[in-house]
Amino acid sequence: MNKLTVLKNQFHPIVWVLLAGTILARGAAFMSLPFLAIYLSKTANISPVLIGITIGMSPLAATIGGFVGGQLSDKFGRKLIMLISLFGISVVFFGFSMASHPIAFIILNTCSGFLNSFFEPTSQALIADITEKDKRMKAFSLRYTAINIGASAGPLLGAYFATVQANLTFLITGIIYLIYGVLLWMLMNRFKITSEPAGAKKVSFKDSINVLKDDKALRYFIIGGILIALGYSQIESNLPQHLEHTVKNGIALYSILLSINAVFVILMQLPISTFVEKFAVMKVMMAGAVFLCLGLFGFGFSFNWPTAIASMIALTIGEILIFPSSSVVIDKLAPDHLRGTYFGANQFRKIGQFIGPIFGGYLLKHIGGMNGFYLIALLTFLSIIFYNLGSRSKPIYRNIQLQK
Repeated sequence: MNKLTVLKNQFHPIVWVLLAGTILARGAAFMSLPFLAIYLSKTANISPVLIGITIGMSPLAATIGGFVGGQLSDKFGRKLIMLISLFGISVVFFGFSMASHPIAFIILNTCSGFLNSFFEPTSQALIADITEKDKRMKAFSLRYTAINIGASAGPLLGAYFATVQANLTFLITGIIYLIYGVLLWMLMNRFKITSEPAGAKKVSFKDSINVLKDDKALRYFIIGGILIALGYSQIESNLPQHLEHTVKNGIALYSILLSINAVFVILMQLPISTFVEKFAVMKVMMAGAVFLCLGLFGFGFSFNWPTAIASMIALTIGEILIFPSSSVVIDKLAPDHLRGTYFGANQFRKIGQFIGPIFGGYLLKHIGGMNGFYLIALLTFLSIIFYNLGSRSKPIYRNIQLQK
């Protein structure tokens, strides 16, 4: 009990609200969005190509929206952008529950991608704003744990509701986001989280563009993140197809691998992140990239269950090391008045999530799953080169050295 009390007192109450909200909101989103393709095919009479376009619009919009949302949060404040995002997402899911025309679904999913990408960098920037520097790694690790708790519970609930009434999941998700927005608004008012961050008047869109143009460390870091996202995206897109053709009961194995991934992250995220706090953050990310590559390489010759499970464990360790650390790197690079812009720029890594499934599918068709995963692992390994270049580049705003 004492340990829980100590942990509770380490962070601002708003941080705990964001963590609890992340579990509920992500759980609700994963309860509905993974079943969107099935819902469209059964109820909206939409062709497979149009379904693919509809699903793909969300990450495509998020690639641009994250940068725009982060910049707006620097200009107009975290509070305003976060509340607009949450209430907007709520409206989007209410729209999903009532929509029937294909164009409506495309517009709604595009809006979902934009609004979620507005919220993500802004909420991370707010966590950094109100958390002491030496506790931010733990805060971002807890946030990533919360994401995975929601992601593991949501699909189970979604599978149940999908058998009852499909559009009910969208309605429930909309209500949860609405409640989340109202509670966050009330608590921000109580703890006087203002709409105007320090230095807000100094930030222009030109300033934000100059960040990408002038900060070599940030550019190298984003390129490395794109390669990591390209590799990680194979887990949901091409791994199940590969296992289905190479392993007996491959689909059952894939379901177990997803469970192992979620449970391992939930149980080991905090212990591992606490252990690696003593090491330089960029070295932690490079180690994570190595584990991620080992996992992807292992999937290439996963012809049985033990090899596939060992590969997933290696990949999950890499995931645990990389993703929270990336938030810490962004926080180290960013000045206070451009923190939202930097976290928004980090959303460009989602280009890898957009390209990865397409490129991996091409490799799967033309050179086979085994060779495809070997090549994907090699490309992912190249991220280490860019992380190393980034760690040796002098940040333009901060007097820090990421490699130490």
